[in-house]
Order: sequence, then C-alpha cells, then structure tokens
Amino acid sequence: MSTISLTVRHISARAVVLRLKRPIVARIATIAEWPIVLVDLLTEEGIVGRSYLEPYIVRSMRYLVPALNDFGAMLRGRRVAPVELFDAARKSLHFVGYEGLSMIAASGLDMAAWDALAKAANLPLCVLLGGSVGPVKSYNSNGLWLKEPAALADEAMELRDEGGFTGLKLRLGRERASDDIASLDAVRNALGENIQLMVDFNQGLDFAEALQRCHMIDDYGLAWIEEPIVYDNLDGSAKLASQLRTPIQLGENFYGPREMHKAIQKNASDLVMPDFMRIGGVTGWLRAAAIAGAAGIPVSTHLYPEIAAHMMRVTETAHWLEWQDWIHPILKAPYQLSDGQLHIPDVPGIGLEWDEHAVERHLV
Repeated sequence: MSTISLTVRHISARAVVLRLKRPIVARIATIAEWPIVLVDLLTEEGIVGRSYLEPYIVRSMRYLVPALNDFGAMLRGRRVAPVELFDAARKSLHFVGYEGLSMIAASGLDMAAWDALAKAANLPLCVLLGGSVGPVKSYNSNGLWLKEPAALADEAMELRDEGGFTGLKLRLGRERASDDIASLDAVRNALGENIQLMVDFNQGLDFAEALQRCHMIDDYGLAWIEEPIVYDNLDGSAKLASQLRTPIQLGENFYGPREMHKAIQKNASDLVMPDFMRIGGVTGWLRAAAIAGAAGIPVSTHLYPEIAAHMMRVTETAHWLEWQDWIHPILKAPYQLSDGQLHIPDVPGIGLEWDEHAVERHLV
C-alpha cells in the first residue's frame, strides 16, 4: 500500500437543517428539525475528506461551525495525520474543557481527516484500518417514538420492511407505566417473536421510576434497556444492571474513551454504544473499542451509520449498528440495505458525497 502525504489547506463547515420524516418524540424532548454540520477538509493535494456532525440542537451549530473554521486556520499547512490533528484540536480548546462542544468539533475534524487519509491510500476506511468491505448487522432506529400503541404496531411493520430488519428500537417513558407496557405489547404482537426489540428510555426516568419500570419489562426478552436514567449516574446504572436480567445499554453520551473506562470499571452497563461525535471520531472509537474488547463487552453504534459500518468491521466485540436515514436527503449515494444488513460500498474513504443541490436548499 502506498499513500501520498496530504497537507491541510482549509476546513469548510456548513450548517444544514432537515425535516425528519418521523419526528423524535421522547420524554425529554421533541425534535422535528434535524441539524447537520457538513465538514469538508480540503488538502493542498486536491483530496477532500468529508464527515458530518448531528448535534441535536439547531442553535448549537452557531458554536460548532466557527470552532471547525478555527481548526482550519490553526492547522493550515499541517500534515494530515488524524491522531495528531485530533490531539492538536483538543489541546487548542483545553481551557474550555475536553468534553461537550470541544469534543464534538474535534470529532468532526478527526472523521474528515481519516476519510482523506483513506482516499489518499485509495482504500475504503475499513480496509485502511485492517479490515475488509462487507455487510454489517443493523437494526432500524428510524421511528417507534412515543405514539399510541395502535400507530406503533403499523409503524413497526413498516420499519421492519424498510430493509428486512431483524431488530428494531422502541422508545419508552410515557407518563404512565401501563401505557409503555401497552406499547411494548402492541409492537411485539405485530412483529412476532423473530424480531429483536431494543427499548430506550432516553434518560427520562429517575432512579425509583427506573427500578420499577425496568423490572416490569424484565421478562419481555428484550435485547437491551437503554439509558433508563440520566447518562452520568453511573452508580445508579450499576445498581440497575446488577438487579436485572435484561442487559443495560449505555454509551452514546460517553465523552471520550476514559468515560467508557469509568463506566466499565463501575459495571454500569452490560453493553456499550459510543456516539462518534462524543467518543472522539475514528481515533476515539478505536481507543474505546479496545477498552471494550479487553473487557469482553459487546459494542454497538449510535447514529452515523456510514462511518459506523466501517468501524464495526474492525471492532473486536462488534454487536449491532444503529441505522437511520436522516441524512439521506443530502447524500448522493446512501449506503444500501438488504436482509437487515448495511453494505459498505467498495470505494475509497468513508464513501460520503454531498448532493450539493440538496445541500443548497437546506443551508441555514
């Protein structure tokens, strides 16, 4: 394998807002507009590395876009060495903290740098990292928010058929526990026993509620119960994990591999699912996946299905990929799905190309 040396010329960060086909309706928030920051790392050699960020809140892009532009000015002329660029970006924001928006911005840079490096090597990212192109087991996370049970049953079948999925995620956390049970029963009855169900409380419960409600659903044969309480209450999560037969899932709010290490040390969950913008992009994922692998803990992904597919091909304890199509309206060529698996295209890099006409319509 030969690769050309790349030099940072410029970073372009653009703010885009899309309307969700199925709005997010969780106990802690309702979201109909989905913010996306498109990151393009331009090099002197003409190769462009691409990534994107999904920061949930539209106004957060007011801070992320300038931070990424600042990285571009600071790193101009530097060699595209992703680990070094990631460390430089984080250290430049040391005095405002390594977590939160600092980590998110650095992660966007990191993913774009790895994309550029893989393109320079003329290899898919997963191949550059020592893996191979192939399918990745996925579950559909496109819907099943806090709706009425009858509507959820119909939607569950739609979601199953979007890609021949064998796993779906259902959100819980209604005001009455009985309504959560009715929703779970409706979805299970509609799908039968051959579909794996994950449930997500989106951090909506206090510990007392979680203790009661998680025990109520502990006999449903669920794949996992995700974030029943606020993400940083690791002691509470450890208590729940010790009392339940159903695996507890945490991780989308781990800001960097050290936070995952802390959670594993406390036995706070049985499973982990890092989020790319919080764990530290590709660099952070590789470090976190090694920690989970050493502990023998299955690793699933959170959002970012394109880069997630590449990383799952090189993750020792790879479990499930979370699939959404929320960014599809601005992609030239979304990844293909069949039989519940996401298929990585055999192209250099991550395989992200923007549909610039669509991007123009959604810029803010």
